[in-house]
Amino acid sequence: MPIIGGHAPGLALDRDWHRKSVFYEVMVRSFVDSNGDGFGDFQGLTSKLDYLQWLGVDGIWVPPFFQSPLKDGGYDVSDYKAVLPEYGTIDDFGHFVAEAHARNMRVMIDLPINHTSDQHPWFLASREDPEGPYGDFYVWRDTDEGYPNVRIIFVDTEESNWAFDSVRRQFYWHRFFSHQPDLNFENPAVHEAIEDTLRFWLDLGVDGIRLDAIPYLYESEDGNGESEPATHEYVKKLRRIVDDEYPGRVLIAEANQWPAETAAYFGTAEEPECHMAFDFPTMPRIFYSLRAQNAVELKRILAEQVDVPPGSAWGVFLRNHDELTLEMVSEEYRQAMYGWYAYDPRMRSNVGVRRRLASLLDNSRAELELANALLLSLPGSPFLYYGDEIGMGDNIWLDDRDASRTPMQWTPDRNAGFSNADPGKLFLPVVQSLVYHYSSVNVEAQMAQASSLLNWMRSVLHVRRAHPVFGLGDITVLDTDNEAVLAFVRTYEGDGTYAGARAEQVLCVFSFSHNPVHVTVDAPQFAGSRLNDLFGGGAFPTIAEDGRFSLTFGTQSFYWLGMTRP
Repeated sequence: MPIIGGHAPGLALDRDWHRKSVFYEVMVRSFVDSNGDGFGDFQGLTSKLDYLQWLGVDGIWVPPFFQSPLKDGGYDVSDYKAVLPEYGTIDDFGHFVAEAHARNMRVMIDLPINHTSDQHPWFLASREDPEGPYGDFYVWRDTDEGYPNVRIIFVDTEESNWAFDSVRRQFYWHRFFSHQPDLNFENPAVHEAIEDTLRFWLDLGVDGIRLDAIPYLYESEDGNGESEPATHEYVKKLRRIVDDEYPGRVLIAEANQWPAETAAYFGTAEEPECHMAFDFPTMPRIFYSLRAQNAVELKRILAEQVDVPPGSAWGVFLRNHDELTLEMVSEEYRQAMYGWYAYDPRMRSNVGVRRRLASLLDNSRAELELANALLLSLPGSPFLYYGDEIGMGDNIWLDDRDASRTPMQWTPDRNAGFSNADPGKLFLPVVQSLVYHYSSVNVEAQMAQASSLLNWMRSVLHVRRAHPVFGLGDITVLDTDNEAVLAFVRTYEGDGTYAGARAEQVLCVFSFSHNPVHVTVDAPQFAGSRLNDLFGGGAFPTIAEDGRFSLTFGTQSFYWLGMTRP
């Protein structure tokens, strides 16, 4: 049964749930195939909700599953209100949402509203009948000379943001692939269609909606086509709909911009926009620090305190379904990253690297633990990518971003337990490389091994959940005498809003050095505080009266230390 308005059923109304959550991104077609057709589906995903609950995630992010030609992994939508038949039906989706809610997990979906597929009925009608009701649904011109200041995003595949349509005999505007024409947000009818779509999925019980490629909705002749004032006005309109009609649901902005520009998508306390926004600049600096053994640039970006409205949350991540984008770094940084992480040209895609976390980190257990511990302690809500909890590898011989979208590895059996279909029917082959072969890297094997990466991930997720300071607290970056060591304190004052969310401070220290190091941390504002390890409870030396204290690290390691003020 659809849920009309209000907050999601089976869950207490909590307007800040998104600030305390750990999300898990799962591509439906890659997770579990329940009917043997070679495609993952919603029934398969629903069958694994107990696993995700056991792991300790709070929310599930599902990338597009709508009707689509699948030329861009489903981000080329041909029907916003239909589920791709390979994935199941609307009823299957509704059952999945209900079962997730029954396990106290929220569901977030992707909504690509900047563009559609060129197979969408709106576009087909627009090109066939320029004077009809859909004639102005897209951006049409007689020439390809409009919007001269707008950059091309996919520089490795597209030569222009305009494409010629042989039926209408005009050019249409597209910020992404030429098979993805941009909707015309100057047209009020487009607003109505998008808002109707938004309500459709919220009525089905969805808890959050990720607004894909949100900076590009509007263009102007003088602007650069990114974050134009009209775009922010429209996002405010969507926020009012959510807050007024669906309290407790959230919008998250996907804006690949610098922190101050991305923070603009939170809006203000008086005129809010999105509840959440992805933090793109931090992610590549984590990977840079791991290889350069230098945390200076990462420290600088974390110390940039960007004012955001109360109740806002950053979305932080290491990897996801897209390439590891290097747009938010200098050319010097970019070339260094390519040298470390994409030495084979096949590993590159657009301005980024198309590899999974374990492959990027050369399957180093120390680096995997260090990177994940840092992710889980950063301000904001962490997003994990399916399979990274077991250290899945990738397949750079597959096209484009499919390299890191291969079937989930559940067991050492045929097709890695993903499907009982003939292996040749699978939408993508399972990983069979020497290091990451599904016979050795799989959930079943790691659940049986106490020291496995999977069990370590589960442990650290449950420790994080026991300390709400990670989701609700502020950050204070500290000085150290070693450039390879990053230190910060997470502080939550305890405002009485959350039961059990006590006032708390946690010191987080990370060594990116490839050798053991001894470091002195300068924390005068925390002088006299006692320290204890969050994992084992062991006591550490009290911070001296001058605020200085020393720690010794093994190779690439970290501490999460609870602080008790004197």
